[in-house]
Amino acid sequence: MAQPIIPVRAPISSGEPSEPPRVPPTPRWVDALMLCVVAAVAYGIMRAAAEWRAPLSPNVQVSLSARLLPYYAGLSTLRMTIAYVLSLAFSIAYARIAAGSRAAERLMLPLLDILQSIPILSFMPGVVLGLAALFPGRTLGLEIAAVILIFTSQAWNLAFSFHQSLLTIPRELSEAAAVYRLGFWRRFTRLELPFGAISLIANSMMSWAGGWFFLMASEQFTLGSSNLRLPGLGSYLAAAADAGDTRALVLGLATLIFVIVLLDQLIWRPLVAWSDRFKLEQSGGDAPHSRLLDALRGSAMVEWVSAHATRPLARALDRKLGSARQSERRMRAPRRDARSLLVRWAPMVLLVALAIWGAVATIRALAGMAWSDWRLVAMSAGATFLRTTIALVLAAAWTIPAGVAIGTNPRWARRAQPLVQITASVPATAVFPVLLLALLALPGGLNIAAVALMLLGTQWYVLFNVIAGAMAIPSDLREAAKTYRVTGWRRWKTLVLPAIFPYLVTGMITATGGAWNASIVSEYVTFAGRKESTIGLGSLIAQAAERSDFRLLLAGTIVMAAIVIATNRLVWRRLYALAEARYRLD
Repeated sequence: MAQPIIPVRAPISSGEPSEPPRVPPTPRWVDALMLCVVAAVAYGIMRAAAEWRAPLSPNVQVSLSARLLPYYAGLSTLRMTIAYVLSLAFSIAYARIAAGSRAAERLMLPLLDILQSIPILSFMPGVVLGLAALFPGRTLGLEIAAVILIFTSQAWNLAFSFHQSLLTIPRELSEAAAVYRLGFWRRFTRLELPFGAISLIANSMMSWAGGWFFLMASEQFTLGSSNLRLPGLGSYLAAAADAGDTRALVLGLATLIFVIVLLDQLIWRPLVAWSDRFKLEQSGGDAPHSRLLDALRGSAMVEWVSAHATRPLARALDRKLGSARQSERRMRAPRRDARSLLVRWAPMVLLVALAIWGAVATIRALAGMAWSDWRLVAMSAGATFLRTTIALVLAAAWTIPAGVAIGTNPRWARRAQPLVQITASVPATAVFPVLLLALLALPGGLNIAAVALMLLGTQWYVLFNVIAGAMAIPSDLREAAKTYRVTGWRRWKTLVLPAIFPYLVTGMITATGGAWNASIVSEYVTFAGRKESTIGLGSLIAQAAERSDFRLLLAGTIVMAAIVIATNRLVWRRLYALAEARYRLD
């Protein structure tokens, strides 16, 4: 595959041709170790597939034995991986379609707002019951349900970030793609995907952290008298919290931290170092570094796979999808015939019909609710709105300066980014019950504790996006600011804030939905048989789901979604449009 048209960092030439730097060969034992890792992963997938075919048990007991922790960690990591692959594919396709048509964008972005604002507990019973009925007597239905629930905590963040990247592509690069007559496929692989790589990778780390955060809710399902659980780290931590077993809770968190560190060293740090080649700049700066990436570049095994699999596949896709003639033929094809009109309007008509049917069914379901219940929903919504606003203000207050400091300093990034990812990935729902005992003694009780848990669950969306925005600032602009002695508040006003503004808005949009979702686990807490709750929409939804009060559950979910959508449309979408119009690297 040809190189992307995004200008990458290039050293100043002395006028003489220079040979490309030679990558030292990787020692043979590294290739052998990689082969062993591939074999171990394949064996783990086979074991997991055998578990999925096992009979479904209505009351699975999760053992708190420490020797089963590696097995549980492998199962949870596999579920997270499947959910992430689905999230990445969905997000790229969804954002690309939305960015390619203003008409589609007007429909798809509000739909994305709705999807990210619906809490997991609201649709979890329907998803679990439906999939359990689809695969009767088998664990496969619960496994698919867990993957779907993890997917809902990963996908929206990626979709918003890639859509923001597509809207802020510099005009000169778009014009270059048009001059070179790049078709859809070549434009996507040479321009759009490389330009969004830095933001996608940073938000992928955040999506994984969000998946870990909701892992406990995704691996255990309480429906009436049935307690359905899947073996994994999330169900292990939940069982330890329910039993009040501090030793098992610490062991589970230590295992989770080990997995997070391992993934950071093996996956995320090499990807961050690799994506630096797509930074939009002409002068060189300190680039992120990964020893594993250096070893992989000289690996005989990787070179063999690249020569016999990835490169032939890329060339075949280019020949099939990247032909300029095919793109011109599609552009010149008549669009007014009956078939094209049917293909164009049928999905929209279907969505409108589903929306009308859903609205009628919802009105019928809520018609019999008492006014006292509606007053409770309104009071709960007001209390949660106040808590989420406080949490978002506190999150922005510290994540903006911290994210800029990390993203603009490669040394800090190498040291702080793994620590940030570890902290963001530790499920606050696992440690919060322990902290709750101390927080309840403070003035304000669970009200302050709820804000603290919302902050723990949402501040990372802002931080990771700010880090990505700071890392994407071209070194040329930083050097120019340094040369002209632009420092202090003037530097923030003229360089830093405009550069990170699109990323900051994306982070605040996803953090808003995350804060409302986190209200469910922050306003209603269970630990060692003890239940603590405060007035709020999250507490109302959690208790309604526990009592199987589906009418109150539906009312709370609709109100929560309406508030998130209204906030996004009135505040964040306007700032989103401002970022697209004014704060581009043009």
